[in-house]
Amino acid sequence: MREAIAIARTTPPGDVPVGAIVYGPGGEVVGVGTNRRLANCDPTAHAEVEAIRQAAKNLGTWRLDGCELVVTLEPCTMCAGAILGARVSSLVFGAFEPKTGAVGSVLDALRDPRHLHTVEVRGGVLEAATSQLMSTFFNGLRD
Repeated sequence: MREAIAIARTTPPGDVPVGAIVYGPGGEVVGVGTNRRLANCDPTAHAEVEAIRQAAKNLGTWRLDGCELVVTLEPCTMCAGAILGARVSSLVFGAFEPKTGAVGSVLDALRDPRHLHTVEVRGGVLEAATSQLMSTFFNGLRD
């Protein structure tokens, strides 16, 4: 999670600072991403989607079986769908997102027993540090 926090700090100005890393089955980094919605003029350019795209390209397959995604913020519904679609094996996230979180806060899109694919989930990892990223960003908008 500390690596994801460092990546979040490289988010382009104006975008919400979220960092994501995909680790391959052997523990190697195969994809990284930050939020880039403003920078790319792309509503789908969330950190998780960017990291998943890069991992799939680097591994030469859309199936990320055996991979772990580490992200500083609880994924939204779109990102939860990308995680399921890519067959990511496990997700570790930092701060909970009470307004848009789709991994337990608002809804739990990943652990619905009707899915064909199951994702192992751990949330709240280094929650204070990851929450601070959000607080600092949003407090800066209000100043």
